Order: sequence, then structure tokens, then C-alpha cells
Amino acid sequence: MKKITNDIYYVGVNDHKTDLFESQFPLENGMAYNSYLILDEKIVIMDSVDEGFEDGWFHKIEEVIKNRKPDYLAVSHMEPDHSSSIGKFLAKYPETTLVLTAKASQMMKQFFRDLKFKELIVKENDTLNLGTHILKFIMAPMIHWPEVMFTYDQFDKVLFSADAFGKFGALDYEDPEGWACEARRYYFGIVGKYGAQVQAAMSKLSNLTINTICALHGPILDSNLDYYLNIYNTWSKYEPEDKGVFIASASIYGNTYKACEKLKELLEKEGIKVSLADLSREDIFECYEDAFRYDRLVLACSTYNATLFPIMNTFIEGLLERNYQNRKIALIENGSWAPMAAKVMKEKFEKSKNIEFVDPVVKITSTLDDNSLKQLEDLAKNLK
Repeated sequence: MKKITNDIYYVGVNDHKTDLFESQFPLENGMAYNSYLILDEKIVIMDSVDEGFEDGWFHKIEEVIKNRKPDYLAVSHMEPDHSSSIGKFLAKYPETTLVLTAKASQMMKQFFRDLKFKELIVKENDTLNLGTHILKFIMAPMIHWPEVMFTYDQFDKVLFSADAFGKFGALDYEDPEGWACEARRYYFGIVGKYGAQVQAAMSKLSNLTINTICALHGPILDSNLDYYLNIYNTWSKYEPEDKGVFIASASIYGNTYKACEKLKELLEKEGIKVSLADLSREDIFECYEDAFRYDRLVLACSTYNATLFPIMNTFIEGLLERNYQNRKIALIENGSWAPMAAKVMKEKFEKSKNIEFVDPVVKITSTLDDNSLKQLEDLAKNLK
């Protein structure tokens, strides 16, 4: 049984069955549903797990508490991957009191229509004394649902951070790319719209001494915490994480993509870091990740029905939904008789903050020719 501190245990589970998280995010390396247990004069379980994985969760809980019963189940977040086992938990431990926000209490009654439960509703800075451990509750609405709360253990200086600082991937899979890649895809895919709310929550953490961060997904973070806190600050302020160019291509027959490959070659000769994606064939959430990671973005699109090839429209709408800002954008359009894509793409960013367009707009008529190649070369110089 994994111990986090003398009294705090990890009792979460791994999921290698689900193919799409939230029915949209590919899970090539599984998912962790994290739950934690504090063993004190009073016992508290920090969150449940996704329904279907409760047997492993119950087994781990029983290994720790032996013949005792949990006093509290803290409900940080009501999304079903963290709450759908609560009904079965209360059937097993009916005397347990749920600790949750008023909004979470309302949602409990929505998800579990006929369930009767004891509850302790908490608000900002309320505390719960377990004996040695005193828990402080921090409201974190819209990260990324309105009922969310963080919990801070004042004794061991552990932050239970709900979905904040989470990542994709089961914990029995060692990710060779480290924490940031799948954490970035998770953040910008799921939380990215709510940068202002993340900033508000981060400000509440600034005066806390934090030794360990226990998120609801991903590994326990117990070293180099400044890195995780700083990168979350960067992401939630919509600032670029790295200098580089992400080229997003929406190509019908491949000619627009070939132009993007040429631009990538030109940029790399200048020593610029470049990532290139075919939007039609790659996980679009990986593409959002790279668009937010780098300080420069190239949008390359074939004209389709006098507007955008559909996947580019989807991609841009996703960026706008996530408040894309503080970047340089360059445009490449292709059209065999009436190129229109650049005009449409530029108009979509009219209300975005701090977007600078880089000239020239590269205009391709079917395939690259000397004129459009020269435009690509000029664009590469201006993207330096």
C-alpha cells in the first residue's frame, strides 16, 4: 500500500479499459482515478473513483482501515469519473458523512436522485479537525466545474487539488515524455477555457507551504513543486511556454501540407523549433496543446465551399473557445480558383487579445510555384 506521509495513503485505481476520456480524449496509456485516505482519530477518504473500478478501491481502503469505518468522504468534484462510485460507497459505509460544497450537494441530488446521505457543507476557509490533521477547504469554482474545492492538510502540508495539476495516463505506465506533455494536453483540452478562474485559485495558494500536491489524475507531485506551480501560472495566463512555431495544416489532397513541410524545412534551417500537424489525421487535442505551447502559430488551409476546410474551422473554434491569445499568427491559403481561407481565418480572431499577424499571407493556387515559394521564404524570415 502506497504511503504518501505517515498518515496519508494512496487508494486510487488505474483504468486501461476506457478508450476515450469524456468520450473525446484518446487514452493510449490509460487513466488514473486518484483517491486518498487520511488515517487519524477520524478517517477521511478524499474522493471516490469511476464506477466499475470500485472493487479495487474498496480493497485498498480496507487494507488501510482494517475494522474501522470511514467517518468522512470529501467530494472535491462531482464529475462522474470521481463521483459515480459514491452510491456504492454509501451502501457499504452508510454512516459516512459527505464533505462537500453547497453546489456539489445540489449535484449529488441530480446524479443520485433517490440517495439519502449525511452531509457537511463547507465554504471558503472552513476547517475540519480529524485529530492530528486539520483540513482547510479552498473554493476553486470552474476548475473546471462550479462545485470544485481544493483541500489543504495543515499538518502534512498536502494540497488535494481536484483536477488541477492532473494529467492523462495510468500510474502503472511510465511516460517517457514526462509529466508536462500529457498534463498540457489535459489542461488545454479540459481546463483551458478557465484561465481567470485558475489564476484566482492560484492566488489562494500563494501563502501556503505546500510539500505535496495530490491531484485526481496523474502522479503525486512531491518534489520540484515550483516547476508545477509556475507552469500552471504560465498556462492560465495564456502565455507561451516555449519559443517555437506550430504549423497546423488542413489539406485536402496533400498540396497544402507539402507547403507546410517546406516551411518547416525553411524554419529549421534558421534554428527555429517547429512542430507540424495534419489536423485531419492527428488528435486535435494534441494540436491545441502545441498551439498553446509555442509563441508562433501558422494556420494553413485549403479553401472549401468558399470558406475553410471543416477541420480547420473546428480547430480555430476550439482555440477561440479556450481564449487563445498573446501569440503571433501566420496564414497560408490554397485555392484552385478563388482562395478565401486566409480572409476567413483572420476574421475569426478579430476579438482575440494580443494577436499579431505575420506577413506575408502565402497564397497557393493548387500547388506551390515560384511565386508562392518566394512568399514562403519571406514568411520564414519574418517568423524568426
